[in-house]
Amino acid sequence: MAARFWGGLILGATAVCIIDRNFKKASGFAFAGAILTFFGFMHGERIGIAQTPVVAASYVIVSVILLGCSKFVVVAPKPVEMPADPHGETLAA
Repeated sequence: MAARFWGGLILGATAVCIIDRNFKKASGFAFAGAILTFFGFMHGERIGIAQTPVVAASYVIVSVILLGCSKFVVVAPKPVEMPADPHGETLAA
């Protein structure tokens, strides 16, 4: 039962961070998923060392890819406010 909780929490948090374009946080959550999976807290039949190493390695690969994506994030520029008209009227954008 706890494995479903951790799996949903990690995968959900990773997805939210990807949607928000916060790839460093998403990478951290994916790496946390790798550690939890390696020790059997997620995707494993029992708790122990190296319960599902292939799935844990997949989480590490996803973490590395997301960390690479964080280097190429383009942040949208902030909108520029239009100056007021010298006659006291504001200009429409």
